[in-house]
Order: sequence, then C-alpha cells, then structure tokens
Amino acid sequence: MAQVTTLGVDIAKNGVCLHGVDAQGHVLVQKRLARQKLLPFIARLPPCLIGLEASGGAHDWAREFTQLGHTVKLLSPQFVKPYVQSQKNDPNDAVGICEAVARPRMRGVPVQSVAQQDMQALHRIRERQIKARTALMNQIRGLLTE
Repeated sequence: MAQVTTLGVDIAKNGVCLHGVDAQGHVLVQKRLARQKLLPFIARLPPCLIGLEASGGAHDWAREFTQLGHTVKLLSPQFVKPYVQSQKNDPNDAVGICEAVARPRMRGVPVQSVAQQDMQALHRIRERQIKARTALMNQIRGLLTE
C-alpha cells in the first residue's frame, strides 16, 4: 500500500487543508481538518516531508511535527505563490505548498525556537515603541512651531 511521502499543509483561520502525495506523485490525502484534529492525524502518518507556509503559528506546528518524527520545511509565501494554480483558496494553497516543498532546490525558512520567537517579539515591540515616540515628538515639535 502506498504511503504519504510529501504533505502540504495550509493553515487557515479556522481549519487546516492538507494535500498529500506518495513517491510517484499520486494524491493520497485531500482533506480539511479542524485545528484540534491536525496533530492526531499527523501522528498517525509515517514519517514524511511536511511543507508549511511560514506564517503565524507555523513555527509552533513545525516544532510539534518534528517531535513526531517528520521532516518539516517552512516556505516563504512568495516561493509558494508560483505553484498555486487557478484561484487562491485553502485547498489550492495546500496543493501549491506540496508541490513547492517537493522541489529539491527550494529554500526553506529555519524553524525558530520559542526563545527565538520571544526575542523577536521583544524587538518588534521595541521598534513599534520607538516609532510611536518619534511620531509623538514630531507632532509636538510641529504644534510648538505654529
């Protein structure tokens, strides 16, 4: 019996779309799951290559899938876009991710640890605070010159 070797996962707002193929490229999995059912489904699969778009929550999912023995590759959305055919929707995005991750020269985004994500969040918050402070200083300076 054929087994899934490559799985494309599109993480949507409410659910998750999956597209899985075997070594010959035959489609074995095409389904939409609720988020809480994704991890049990992935746990039942034999180890395979899983592709995700590097978006919100993708690093957490990648860490979870890696712990289950899968190889996970996060892809930048700009590299997935050329592989999405016809209209953009979640099932078509999952197909595009599956196609893109199977390419041998496709570059991935490194999976960040929780500590790395925390540090990145701190830097983003600090950057936003600096922008707000600068905008406020410029506004006060403009009001005072009038």
